[in-house]
Amino acid sequence: MSAPHVAHSPLWLRQAPRLTVALFLVPIAAGLLGTVLPAFGWLPAIGGRSVSLAPWKALFSQPGIRDAIGLTLVTGLTATVLSVILVFGFCALVHGRRPGRAGRALIAPILATPHAAMAIGLGFLIAPSGWIVRLLSPWLTGWHQPPDIASVQDPHGIALTLGLLVKEVPYLLLMTITALGQVPAVRHMDAAAALGYGRTVAWVKPVLPQVYRQVRLPIYAVLTYALSVVDMALILGPSNPPTLSVLALRWFTSPDIRMYFPAAAAALLQLAIVLVSIGLWRGAETLVAHLGRRWIARGARGTLLEPLAGLSAIAVAGLAGLGVGSLAALAVWSFAAGWRFPDMLPAHWSARPWSGQIGTILWPLETTLVVALFASGCALLLGLACLEHEQRRGVAASSRTLWLLYVPLLVPQIAFLFGMQVLLTVFHLDGSLIAVIWSHLLFVLPYVFLSLADPWRALDKRYARTALSLGARPRRVFLRIKLPLLLRPVLIAAAVGVAVSVDQYLPTIFAGAGRIVTLTTEAVTLASGGDRRVTGVFGLLQSLIPLAVYGIALGVSGRNRFRRHALGAQS
Repeated sequence: MSAPHVAHSPLWLRQAPRLTVALFLVPIAAGLLGTVLPAFGWLPAIGGRSVSLAPWKALFSQPGIRDAIGLTLVTGLTATVLSVILVFGFCALVHGRRPGRAGRALIAPILATPHAAMAIGLGFLIAPSGWIVRLLSPWLTGWHQPPDIASVQDPHGIALTLGLLVKEVPYLLLMTITALGQVPAVRHMDAAAALGYGRTVAWVKPVLPQVYRQVRLPIYAVLTYALSVVDMALILGPSNPPTLSVLALRWFTSPDIRMYFPAAAAALLQLAIVLVSIGLWRGAETLVAHLGRRWIARGARGTLLEPLAGLSAIAVAGLAGLGVGSLAALAVWSFAAGWRFPDMLPAHWSARPWSGQIGTILWPLETTLVVALFASGCALLLGLACLEHEQRRGVAASSRTLWLLYVPLLVPQIAFLFGMQVLLTVFHLDGSLIAVIWSHLLFVLPYVFLSLADPWRALDKRYARTALSLGARPRRVFLRIKLPLLLRPVLIAAAVGVAVSVDQYLPTIFAGAGRIVTLTTEAVTLASGGDRRVTGVFGLLQSLIPLAVYGIALGVSGRNRFRRHALGAQS
């Protein structure tokens, strides 16, 4: 049946994969070029007319640059290594058990919450006057005043590392759970248990090598994000010196245009740090795989892994608790009228923080919704077109295609967004809504496609073949058979797109040129020293949008499934 598919594929459908790749690869390539040239002194628009190493000399002469690089490496690598260890330890202990299924439901709201909102809520929890200290004071700590400690924006980046763990562990956990559904994990664990291995070792030896191959790219994406994060670093990270990406952003937004050159050099250095880190991680994979094969061949029972897996599960549960607590802290602060230390809850509650900000909220809220809906809608159309074209041709996507999808997630945003801003300026699109939507689409599209691809490819092809054999055209099969059957994953993919768009901070700053304001940009600005109640309002509202969209998607798809079951029962 594949030949008719090819014959009836319209031109726009045949060109969909090329258009999709061009939409996010061309801007990234142009953006990187637009960063590389000023990094070596070439940007005629601001007087850079000769190639030189002056920007690099200026970069390394900046005070605190070496500390910024060290802080970037320590926080990024620590967060990634710990995330991987905790997720694999947790899965080894609870795979197939009821706590594992309950944990998947618990991490859903944490995954949906934007990074900036989670960072703000976590700051409310761990600050010297935060909820955790209040719960312990004064009965345990003896503190009647907030202690003079730097638990947020500490110089060692501990708060930033903790914030990254709160967000990235649930993401990697979801990716690992998805990968586990594609391997015969239970059968392999049963076989290992029959040989006398404990539960954890029975998971690590036969299952982990199969799972790791499927989560390698998500791990690289987490490593890239942790090394180059900006919004969470602005909220939780130290400010003097900050991480390298924050330092580059400061120089990019400096009124002194001469700072553009060292800023471009810093962005290029950020890219080099990420690429070298991924290369080192890949080398470590090879080494660990070699040592692991020798360990498996020896038949070691690995008794120490059992308590380590237990500690990992406790840590994951603790991080989930911090995530849920952060959301609760946002809600409490947004309705607090007066909250003295060390009271555990506000003495008075009020809706005034919300009513007093209505005029301020409406514009960024409207912009956030418009950008998110358009970006996710475009990504959904492109993703559906690519998958439909793939099925009509009867050719499965290769691993190369998967790598292409991950390109926007494996390249630091700061490394190409400045160059893309230069490109937008040339075409007089900087500061426009369409530029912001386009920049968001670069990051929304991979997540939407990856969310949709597996369910779409798993649909039983006999449905389409039967309809085609009865004379239905491919377009009618797509609209009347495939879309209704796959309505739930389509809506979930759209909700994922909205959540990813709401989460974007740096693309909005660069493409919007400071003239487009969203809830995320406002929340990050307020977190640097605004009223906690107002910050809580923006942070909570930012979190509620993805949660509401997910709820709508699940509700609509559930109603559609109920109607199909009802019709089936009547027939």
